[in-house]
Amino acid sequence: MKPLRALAAAAVLATTAPFSAAAGPLVAVGLARVDITPETPILLSGYQSRTTAADKVEMRLHARALALGEDGPGLTVLIAAEVIAIGEDTAAHVATELARRFGVARARLAVTATHTHAGPALADTIPFMFSRDLPDEERERITRHTRVFREKLVAVAAEAIAARRPARLDWAEGRVDFAAHRRTVVDGKWKGFGIVPGGPVDHALPVLRVTDTAGAVRGVLLGYACHCTTLAGSDNLVHPDWAGDAAARIEAAHGGAPALVTIGCGADANPGMPRGLPGVPVHGAKVAAEVARVLAGPLRPLGPVTAATLRRMELPLERTVTRAELEARAAPGSRVQTAYAARRFLAELDAGRPLPAALPYVVQAWSFGRDLQMVFLAGEVVSEYSLRLRRELPGAQLWFTAYANATPSYIPSRRMFPEGGYEVDGSMDYYGWPVRLAESTEDVIVAAVKSMLGSAPHRP
Repeated sequence: MKPLRALAAAAVLATTAPFSAAAGPLVAVGLARVDITPETPILLSGYQSRTTAADKVEMRLHARALALGEDGPGLTVLIAAEVIAIGEDTAAHVATELARRFGVARARLAVTATHTHAGPALADTIPFMFSRDLPDEERERITRHTRVFREKLVAVAAEAIAARRPARLDWAEGRVDFAAHRRTVVDGKWKGFGIVPGGPVDHALPVLRVTDTAGAVRGVLLGYACHCTTLAGSDNLVHPDWAGDAAARIEAAHGGAPALVTIGCGADANPGMPRGLPGVPVHGAKVAAEVARVLAGPLRPLGPVTAATLRRMELPLERTVTRAELEARAAPGSRVQTAYAARRFLAELDAGRPLPAALPYVVQAWSFGRDLQMVFLAGEVVSEYSLRLRRELPGAQLWFTAYANATPSYIPSRRMFPEGGYEVDGSMDYYGWPVRLAESTEDVIVAAVKSMLGSAPHRP
């Protein structure tokens, strides 16, 4: 594309003030949206209580992409897809194709999911989701859709790259309060899910606006830390939940300009009441209304992404599991999910393959000069990560996105380990790990984020 340097001579650089009415520099920006609704019938992912494939599409699913920067090493792409999770193989495929076709560096590609629980099962996410071996026909349908889904992610990114033209970026942060801490703890132990007043929750709603040179909105990126679980397992239909409802409302308010929704560190937060289909527009409207309020107020100007880093690491599991323990788990009377996972692990041992001692993890960070740092964390990350990092990095302007680049498991906080429960233990039966993560997990990830941001200058 044509370089922007000649167009940016009159651009005003971001100031050191918290807010500025001055326009930021011109940046090459492209946006795109593609329909990713699966062919039905297809099994949905997110609730094991569903035993039959969904054959109804209540609201269509989309993937959206934002491309920033000119051709060359600075080209940066963010994809937000209305699915349960991004598999490692899917992210690798998209990264390989965008590197080959456009030279996008891996650190400058973030592939994220809205974590809707009313989207299709995918071949490379939550491997023991159904705690049963699926019939060949169901498995093939999921595999076929996963292939189509991957190519659509490449296509939407390519469309956004092709759509780049001069634009301005700015951002601000609002708040929405429907996310509620969900872990009910009695006498120091997890007892189930509920609405827990006063529990840790991240209500921040960061919003990034893209405008053309005349000031018209071309697109919006926003994030909120809450499960897309307004819909329940009894809602066996295709739907993007509150995130998709909010995106559609924002797009309608701005002439169809794409609205990308990402999910923050909210793996321990569910939407409050109301729930079910009547609750979706209530929560979606709250997000859209707050975005409208933020866009009407003062925003901070941004320039391009000036630095991007990506770090791969191994998160140790707590301990080694013995064959005798697995056999006990697989015995009659065990929890169905635990028994199924144990049988799968025993089959691995019988085949001469060792069980994993750690799970792969990826952390990514983008800096917009001194003005904003975006942090992308893999997996279902609980709220105490973003709350702690904001507290311990008070000079930084931080935007957190979870469910990014891979979804290996829940990522619980250190405080949760003595409590146990679903996010710490039970979910591992679905994600295919023989035991919980090590209690040091939070400190390992926080240290990695701090080291990646340590060299990034922060606005005072």
